[in-house]
Amino acid sequence: MNNYSNALREHHLKATPQRLEIANALAYYGHVNIDNLYEIMLKKFNSISLATIYKNINIMLENSFIQEVKIPHEKSVYELSKEAHSHLVCNKCGEIEDISIDLSQVSNAAATNTHFKIDKIDLVFSGVCQKCQTL
Repeated sequence: MNNYSNALREHHLKATPQRLEIANALAYYGHVNIDNLYEIMLKKFNSISLATIYKNINIMLENSFIQEVKIPHEKSVYELSKEAHSHLVCNKCGEIEDISIDLSQVSNAAATNTHFKIDKIDLVFSGVCQKCQTL
């Protein structure tokens, strides 16, 4: 596992044991919802509260160390911040995968057609992953 102490400090965050473990969990699993993160954290910190997890997630979001991924009809998941990307979600197994695609044409068309200033694009594709297609 990586040591995220310096990365947390670069985002103006203290490198507490809880934050380091959250970073390690997100690095290992990729995309994690609060319930699963709580289960993971309980294994290392047997008296950690859900409120502590939420508090740390919120401050890590505010400081752009992590990102929230909003999946329609599901609980949000969290991931370590990285370059802009979209997500693929399997409707059968729930797997979430990152995909890097150029959305500049979509963004430009939306801005031109609506005169709306686009700041960010959150795009989630849903379908069936290759593994579930073969089952």
